[in-house]
Amino acid sequence: MSLISALPAVDSYKSTGKGAWSSALAVSELATASFAAVGQELARLITAMNLAPTAPEISINHRLASLWYGSSFKPDGWEMPSLWDPIAGDYQASDGWIRLHTNLSRHRAAALKVLEAKANRDAVAQAVKNWSIANLETSVVAEGGAAAAMRGRTEWLEHPQGRAVSRDPLIGWHSPRHITLRDRPEATARRPLAGLRVLDLTRVLAGPVSTRTLAGFGAEVLRIDPPGWDEPGVIPDISLGKHCAYLDLKSPAGLKKLEDLLAQADVFIHGYRPGALDALGLTKVKRDELAPNRVEVTLNAYGWQGPWSNRRGFDSLIQMSAGIADAGRAWAKAENPTPLPVQALDHATGYLMAAAVLSALAEAASSNSIMLAQLSLARTAELLAALAKSEQDEEITTAAATDCAQEVELSDWGPGHRLKPALSVGPARMSWPVPAAKLGTSQPIWPSLAT
Repeated sequence: MSLISALPAVDSYKSTGKGAWSSALAVSELATASFAAVGQELARLITAMNLAPTAPEISINHRLASLWYGSSFKPDGWEMPSLWDPIAGDYQASDGWIRLHTNLSRHRAAALKVLEAKANRDAVAQAVKNWSIANLETSVVAEGGAAAAMRGRTEWLEHPQGRAVSRDPLIGWHSPRHITLRDRPEATARRPLAGLRVLDLTRVLAGPVSTRTLAGFGAEVLRIDPPGWDEPGVIPDISLGKHCAYLDLKSPAGLKKLEDLLAQADVFIHGYRPGALDALGLTKVKRDELAPNRVEVTLNAYGWQGPWSNRRGFDSLIQMSAGIADAGRAWAKAENPTPLPVQALDHATGYLMAAAVLSALAEAASSNSIMLAQLSLARTAELLAALAKSEQDEEITTAAATDCAQEVELSDWGPGHRLKPALSVGPARMSWPVPAAKLGTSQPIWPSLAT
């Protein structure tokens, strides 16, 4: 079996374009390599499905790959909502720095309750000063919030969770089984994923990047969220190419509908913490019963073993925990934590998830057994920490007009221009006929099966 487990060799793809994000770590190199992983596995799938007479060439624009790690959508005449809640950010405690992640109302409420502070930044900053970073981190997490103390690399590698993450594979494959792929006569070398049904139960940001990528090569992606859910700062960027529906999975009717959708899906991608699907009744046994021929890929924040494997986490928090923000601080000669210029852990993990899906599909198309794939932001952080930076004579700061497609995309929020695709695999070029849509604007049905 040759399921993907590492980044592809540099000489396995053609790279064009110049520039790099200014960063302590090899962010732009990671961007190109993660796109290359998608290209490599898509090329394998095209070959396995006999969609092309020879193995297609993989081509990546290094500049565009870097830019796709930021926002891919440039509004025309309006502004994107803020990515961050006003309380979210880095605070100085009595003995160091800590980051509070408060974009979700329940996480904000947990932090404010622990701090006994009013919902304004000055009050929070004053309250944080009375805490040690370790005690505040532990207390906020125990209250159901999300926080991370800033640690150095050595401290993280000696931490029980850091040691556990270092033992995780980049992509963890388990539970081997044989599956039979559904025929997709509409698939071509230009749109190799046409007809592929992808059920998306992920939130910001890695999972949605993976499904946006699959949609770019023709997959039919149906994203499911709880009623009323929204992520205003990122949805215009990552709902591209998808159909987005609401379902109440805590209701019997909603859960039954999800089971029906899963039974019709070819790919299931989710970002639930360990045990959460089991709590809904969607155990692995149940998923095998409903969709025995599915490809399944999942992720979490802090890895799949160790004391923090169930901990809530986001890219910005992993950067604090794993020593990235501290490395940036030293590199920038700053006093404050200095994160990466983009949410590289999310994006890289997302592209690797897409590559894992394609890898499993390629193996199944070759009549080989496949496995379920597990990834984590924390393990991707270790990948980034190990990558070498290359010499770049041009700094990437923001997208220029020439980086964007000329066609206007009529998103649900207003018109704008999308970045040009960074990856091509033979004649396959990423494109999204469905513009970015607000959550809950579609029905929870597969469009291709609607009557």
